[in-house]
Amino acid sequence: MIDFRRLRYFVTVARERSFTRAAACLNMAQPPLSRRIQEIEEEVGTRLIDRDARPLVLTPAGRLFYEQALQVLQRHNQMQAVMHRYVQHERPRFVVGLIPSGFHARLPQLIRRFRVMAPDVDLSLQELTSHEQVTALKEGRIDVGLGRVRVEDDAIRRQVLREEALLVALAPNSPLTTAKGPLDLAELATTPLILYPCEPRPSYADAILSLFSDLGITLEMTIEVRELHTALIMAAAGEGACIVPASAHMLAHPDVVFRPTLQPVTSPIILSHRMGDTSPALETLLRAFAGLYTEWGFPISASLRERLSPSQADPRPQGL
Repeated sequence: MIDFRRLRYFVTVARERSFTRAAACLNMAQPPLSRRIQEIEEEVGTRLIDRDARPLVLTPAGRLFYEQALQVLQRHNQMQAVMHRYVQHERPRFVVGLIPSGFHARLPQLIRRFRVMAPDVDLSLQELTSHEQVTALKEGRIDVGLGRVRVEDDAIRRQVLREEALLVALAPNSPLTTAKGPLDLAELATTPLILYPCEPRPSYADAILSLFSDLGITLEMTIEVRELHTALIMAAAGEGACIVPASAHMLAHPDVVFRPTLQPVTSPIILSHRMGDTSPALETLLRAFAGLYTEWGFPISASLRERLSPSQADPRPQGL
């Protein structure tokens, strides 16, 4: 098995492009360094370094191995740093998994509120899809997940924080931007609909497709992209329309025009956690959501109100 020590040896040789210089950097003799690299090549089953070139060059397999080695070492260093901070400060950690594409534009305000309410907790974020969040929760790698897709699992409890209104994102010169008032989603039937993310599935894209199906609207053309930002850029360029949560207008290009929908369509903001979790940090996060939603004038879901006692439903820490 390739250990971290030999990975560092390989990365140093690749960076220095010389066994002699790499050995000097590592404060070791050249022959044992060369043997360690040969051991790695034997384990992976192919040459990683072209030793005949001067200076040394990586083979195509070597370049791939180098990129992967850098990622592994970086993650290892991050883990060591996190553990060092934890041991030094003895602060409890609270890890929040969230879906990519900036699903919650006001997330920075939430984080700041949480840190005011729980100054002794070390909160960190990890980008994960809704399905990855379920696995990470069960393995204990995160404490809560924030997403929009309902993933069923007996070990996970889902808490709908609120339903967010959906808007239609369009280019400023689109014929659909000229009319006043809400836009009937049936008018999008002949317009290319930009969906995100294209993978993994099921995802928010499938929720949007189900929405049109439930309304009996058949779409003539769909375009799938990986990220919300890409979808908004394409909408601004006139490539089609995109259905996005209302908070996306805070992330959009200035050229994007947003129109409300005639049909009352929404997307849930879902907090997932392990079944039976009653940790103080989780309760603090829920109270932070409830307090900020109240201040912003957002409706709070009935399930969140039931979860929090009346005294907790509208927390306002001193100084805010």
